[in-house]
Amino acid sequence: MEDLDTLVLRTALDWQTAGLPVVLVTVARTWGSSPRPPGSLMAINGRGETAGSVSGGCIEDDLIVRIRKEGTQAVCASGLPTVLRYGISADEAHRFGLPCGGTVELVLEPVSALSRLDELLLACERRHSTERVLDLQTGQVQLRAGRRDGVPRLDGKQLATYLGPQARLIVIGAGDLSRYLCQMALSLGFEVVVCDPREEYRASWLLDGVTVSHEMPDDLVLQLQPDARTAVVALTHDPKLDDLALIDALQSEAFYVGAIGSRRNSEQRRDRLRTYFDITEPALQGLHGPAGMYIGSKTPAEIALSIMAEIVAVKNGVLLPSATPVVDGKSLYESAGRQASAAVSSCTV
Repeated sequence: MEDLDTLVLRTALDWQTAGLPVVLVTVARTWGSSPRPPGSLMAINGRGETAGSVSGGCIEDDLIVRIRKEGTQAVCASGLPTVLRYGISADEAHRFGLPCGGTVELVLEPVSALSRLDELLLACERRHSTERVLDLQTGQVQLRAGRRDGVPRLDGKQLATYLGPQARLIVIGAGDLSRYLCQMALSLGFEVVVCDPREEYRASWLLDGVTVSHEMPDDLVLQLQPDARTAVVALTHDPKLDDLALIDALQSEAFYVGAIGSRRNSEQRRDRLRTYFDITEPALQGLHGPAGMYIGSKTPAEIALSIMAEIVAVKNGVLLPSATPVVDGKSLYESAGRQASAAVSSCTV
């Protein structure tokens, strides 16, 4: 399953190739509260069909009505990129469903060969982070290397946006837990790769949209070269497989590296990696083990939810105080249980 940005770009390119007029809409800037952040994309074709979104729906509805009535020229009268603002006044904010005081500034770009969407999509597929600079006066686009998480820039002449590789999850082990984790990751727009050299596990493991590899975990990790948009999770409970993946993943650019296991097994794993494989303390600090946030999970699906929540939190750079890692959550839970037991005992003496 593609992430939303890639889906919007691919849909826009498909519509253009089919001969339909297409407008690519980008959220360039926002003030106050807004439903969608800068960089969000939407494509609208001449029939009023859309992919993606730039608000809660009301701005989209306004653009669709205008395009259906007057064509794409209604929003790009000169055939060149146009800048539109919504929600400047309180009345407009209410009309377009924006939070009170919210304002959103959009750039509407008629899609053509100048847009270079095919090259941009190819760069994303090759996992290259790209800066896309749109000339507002000519419609010409420049593509160059750039960081994936850059903030869009808009001035009177140019709009610079940043796109890059889809978030990717490498899962070691093809078990029941892996299946639930992969389903969640797919629904969140991750590219998913499952690695398990054990034929008996792979034989009955099939999930649409997931690449399944029979290679040894260390070979696969070295081959894929995890970048800053990649997470690696080891789920086999077999040190011969999990440790192989972790050794290389911890020395890569992966934004998340985790492994399932009890607290005791997790400490033993750290000792092995430190003692026998010379993994440094800073690298070991990046190992999430036991993987996941503490939610009292019991079933494979609940454990998968716990792990996926932690992966998304790390990806987004948001770790709230309430987002307690499994190892800390279990300790707090057990401590509370002991205190409750002691209180009950003292009351019954």
